[in-house]
Amino acid sequence: MDAYKTLREEAFEANLEIKKQNLAIYTWGNASAFDPDKGVFAIKPSGVPYDELSLESMVLVDLAGKVIESSLNPSSDTKTHQVLYREFSGIKGITHTHSPYAVAWAQAHKPVPVFGTTHADHGTEEVPCTEFMSPKAVKNDYELETGNLIVESFRKKKLNSIHVNMVLVAGHGPFTWGNSAAQSVYHGAVLEEICKMAFLTLRLDPQAKPLPEHIIKKHWERKHGPDAYYGQQ
Repeated sequence: MDAYKTLREEAFEANLEIKKQNLAIYTWGNASAFDPDKGVFAIKPSGVPYDELSLESMVLVDLAGKVIESSLNPSSDTKTHQVLYREFSGIKGITHTHSPYAVAWAQAHKPVPVFGTTHADHGTEEVPCTEFMSPKAVKNDYELETGNLIVESFRKKKLNSIHVNMVLVAGHGPFTWGNSAAQSVYHGAVLEEICKMAFLTLRLDPQAKPLPEHIIKKHWERKHGPDAYYGQQ
């Protein structure tokens, strides 16, 4: 019996969803699924197109970076996933894409303000953007330092990784996470739409201001607050 079958299935389905949601083309992205009890995550193999993926091709890696079983190399972003699983308690899935609007904000080195209720439904904070990585960090271990950069950015901004489940890495692109691999892809799709809407808002009004705080609070709490009433009870 394959003790990691469920983990492989979650990662496989999440990676297929990246393509289905048009969040990446060719091999431009990856998703992983994490089992905190086993300390192991399954992740997309490096450089393999989405159409060629299989359940068996998902690569199992532990939190020390050791490949558990596979003849394939894991995603080149594996060490970034590794750092986030170690440092952000409670997350069980991570997605990295190169979706165009999110990447555009990352390349512009800009956080995404909460301009409207679509954003507020999913978070009360602007989507953070990290600083650019230093030359020293790039030379050290690029993917590992990408994870460290995200974690340090959250510490400096005093952000809670459970409430803020997305980030833009300056000059690079988005990483999102959640309580499952499927939810991390969902957050990736949400982020892309938020970035697109914010871009269009600034095209229409370059001086646009964030949504008033009382409306942000209302939209967040109606879905996530103690007296939430959105959806079916």
